[in-house]
Amino acid sequence: KESHLDYKADAHHLHPRRKEIISDDLPVPEILDRWPALKMESQTCAEFHRITTLSLKNHFHMELYQLAPRLQSLFRNKVSGVLAQLFRTYDLLEQVDVSVRRAVVLHALPAYLHKDTSTFIKTWDMTQSDEPDIGQVPLGLLLTRANSDDATFFCPEKIAVVIEGNIIMDFPTLADACVELFALTCILHLSYPKCLGNTFDFVLMGLEDGKLKPKVLSLQKELAQVIFYSSEVLL
Repeated sequence: KESHLDYKADAHHLHPRRKEIISDDLPVPEILDRWPALKMESQTCAEFHRITTLSLKNHFHMELYQLAPRLQSLFRNKVSGVLAQLFRTYDLLEQVDVSVRRAVVLHALPAYLHKDTSTFIKTWDMTQSDEPDIGQVPLGLLLTRANSDDATFFCPEKIAVVIEGNIIMDFPTLADACVELFALTCILHLSYPKCLGNTFDFVLMGLEDGKLKPKVLSLQKELAQVIFYSSEVLL
């Protein structure tokens, strides 16, 4: 397995737990049985910080806070059927708060980068089935709502991180679920979903030249040209 982030530390200097995860290539359920603390957000963030020295949650939310208003302006002006439908649904929502405004940007970013997230983001209407259909999901997010409608995409009752068909943790917002998913991907040494690689390169690396792929560098240049006026999407 290969993590999205490239950590080439000498195996002799690795924490014993991480060394075992990398060396033994254990199934995720077995890893979580051995170290149940990895099912706690505080512990996964602490472990991620130990590995990378990065405060992932603070960094992610700060980047999202700074970028989301201009990103939404950029996305709304893009000629794209997928983005147009996304924002039509968003504009019909009766209540929009900070988490919803951030969610629409997180949903729109892969679409803008021409990535299909249909195999990664799943929805579950609890009134239609007793269990979600996630058995074949290697890594993804599950949006849950008691009555499925278009708003489920932005306002689910909870969002679960799914690994190897198992629900690991539930979160109230898409942003928090994304943070946890990225942390676990690194900690468990998993392959990152190709559909979201560019998205997290963009948000987590802070738009640093030389570290980003061509599509993300192109987005950086386009975003630099956006002049943001409206207060409607300020976070």
